[in-house]
Amino acid sequence: MKIASFNVNSLRARLRILLDWMEKESPDILCLQETKVSDEDFPRKEFLKTGFNVVFRGEKTFNGVAILSKMPFEGAVYGFEDGSEASRLITARANGLTVVNTYVPQGFHPLSERFREKLDWLQRLYYYFSENFNPDMPIIWAGDFNIAPEPEDVYDPILLKGHVGFHPDEHAILQRFREWGFVDLFRLHNRGGSQYTFWDYTTKNAVKKGLGWRIDHIWASSKIAKKSVRSWIDINPRLLQRPSDHTPIIAEVDLTR
Repeated sequence: MKIASFNVNSLRARLRILLDWMEKESPDILCLQETKVSDEDFPRKEFLKTGFNVVFRGEKTFNGVAILSKMPFEGAVYGFEDGSEASRLITARANGLTVVNTYVPQGFHPLSERFREKLDWLQRLYYYFSENFNPDMPIIWAGDFNIAPEPEDVYDPILLKGHVGFHPDEHAILQRFREWGFVDLFRLHNRGGSQYTFWDYTTKNAVKKGLGWRIDHIWASSKIAKKSVRSWIDINPRLLQRPSDHTPIIAEVDLTR
């Protein structure tokens, strides 16, 4: 099974890029973030034409998450238990696999209230996992985490240490998810740096210069991590005209293992 995650940074603006990529790569499950489209304007029919089922929640010009699946969905939950944060969190089941798609808040600046809200959001997500699941269940946690976990995941770990997205407080919370039982599938199969999923629009020639961050992820419960075959980043969509500032990350798991 091929699972992918892609922050499209406006679904309607990037729809052609996305559909072409889906036709070429044929993922079985695809998590999208920052769709930036209200539910009534979501291009659901475009995905149904290609044989994908889809669940989604969004808002105009901000946030928005969706999960696409070749298999029928067995159920979906939007947001946390109280229904809040539905445009940042979707949980769905397909083919016996629970997929949690998150668009974690960016955080703005370490001294800002928005950064504390980001940490609180992640802490709430941790409790969501610990209260509803366990590591022996078949779980995929994917999405734009807005955190680069390790020094290899940013272009300059010395310069960027303490910045939002590469901050000790963020790393401490991610460590709790690891201790709970999640495994970073990309790092399970790949070592070394210069492998990124995000390059800032405002930095000229950022991709060419290698000024990237790996902030998009596919993590798995220990049960699924044992079935993981490989994981990689496809930089090609970021090289096209009018691309997202992110690019897809993909993982393959063999559920028969």
